[in-house]
Amino acid sequence: MTSSTKEKPDLQRKVHEVPHKPGVYLMRDRFNRVIYVGKARDLRKRVSSYFLPSKIAQADLKTRAMLDAVWDFETHTVRSDAESLLLEGKLIKEYRPRYNVSFRDDKRFLLVKIDMSEEWPRFRLARFKKDDGARYFGPYAHSGALRQTLNFMRKKFGVLTFGRGSPTERELKSATYQVPMRLSEIGAEQYRERVVQACGFLEGHSREMIAVLEEEMRKAAEKMDFEKAAELRNMIEDLRSTTKPMRRFTRGSLPSAIDPMADVQALADALQLPRVPRVMECFDISNISTTQARETNPEAAEFSQENPAEAINHQPSTAFVRLPDLIIVDGGKGQLSAACRELQRLGLHDLPIIGLAKEHEEIFRPGRALPLQLPVDSGALRLLQRIRDEAHRFANAYHQLLMKKRIGESILDDCPGVSQNRKNLLLRKFGSVNRLRKATVEEIAATEGIGRKLAEDVHRFLQRH
Repeated sequence: MTSSTKEKPDLQRKVHEVPHKPGVYLMRDRFNRVIYVGKARDLRKRVSSYFLPSKIAQADLKTRAMLDAVWDFETHTVRSDAESLLLEGKLIKEYRPRYNVSFRDDKRFLLVKIDMSEEWPRFRLARFKKDDGARYFGPYAHSGALRQTLNFMRKKFGVLTFGRGSPTERELKSATYQVPMRLSEIGAEQYRERVVQACGFLEGHSREMIAVLEEEMRKAAEKMDFEKAAELRNMIEDLRSTTKPMRRFTRGSLPSAIDPMADVQALADALQLPRVPRVMECFDISNISTTQARETNPEAAEFSQENPAEAINHQPSTAFVRLPDLIIVDGGKGQLSAACRELQRLGLHDLPIIGLAKEHEEIFRPGRALPLQLPVDSGALRLLQRIRDEAHRFANAYHQLLMKKRIGESILDDCPGVSQNRKNLLLRKFGSVNRLRKATVEEIAATEGIGRKLAEDVHRFLQRH
């Protein structure tokens, strides 16, 4: 094999094109061979960390050797952490990269096995899929949700889970089943009919069952029985997590890019919006501190809160103000309530608004007791997350700008003879401490309220600090 004559890419620049999304990354050598496969919740953060000088300096011998051999890299985004783990294992097994340790994904995922040759088939967990004539379902990445789902199946369908052999005396008489007849009252053939129904449920025919549970959750919420409603909500989440088919990655079918229009349509359907939202605005109302809160014109604010239509009419005739089709607030019930009160004061009673709480990615809506939780791989949820993350990034950048400005302004507090009023006069004229530092003594002295002597003191002070 001969060395490639292709020029080595600028990896530092290429890193900035990597999205902040979960997925896998492949490191390649100069012969285009895959030498390492990794997964990450945030691809850009993980991949960029490899090329930091501090990372290289602190790396062990194996990692340093790998980095020396890296010529290029590629990334593939997925919909969830579970899928990144699945794809990582598939690619490691396919390429067998020299810098990967042995990947034993059989210990990371679970299967559900049922042997129909048994007189009383049981649903059991398995790590390996064998050629033994049994039926296997999975793999499932969420082991906790899977175990809860099997418990749900045991109660709802009256089937046997875990254990081995024929039902025990306790299982025959168990009253925890939510079916008309206990196992002691039916035969093996009737039991098999239950097994067939449960298999259909695991195959994904669970929509009707989930719809029934959602109705029970709604009724519980209306009766103010929030404990039961929360329990039902958790059960629904476990069922969706388990029965959702996981994508199987094959060569040539790696994850594709996002589909914005499909995600927008999915969001409109999930929120039951009157129309597809074309304009969406997200507000991140967090502050570093009260001193960094954004200042506004109080007279303009008071005017705008009286009548938004009147405020719009006072704009120049050429101006066009379009209200958003959807407002997204970064936060839960509290933040949403505060935003709704402001909309009411503005007279915007029918403007769609939601709150997106980051901890569990719950969607809060006005007048709804329980939050809406979309599947983690939902295009609608991914769209909301992208909008929220961009608003958060913008807010953080703004906070950093304010903080830098505040730090710069605070230097003048230590300058002898500069009162708060004179400080404000200087900053109002020059705009920032950096511009003031570049000014001449004559330019500083020309500021209202600043004499020649003080201008010389300020100039001398800033040259030293």
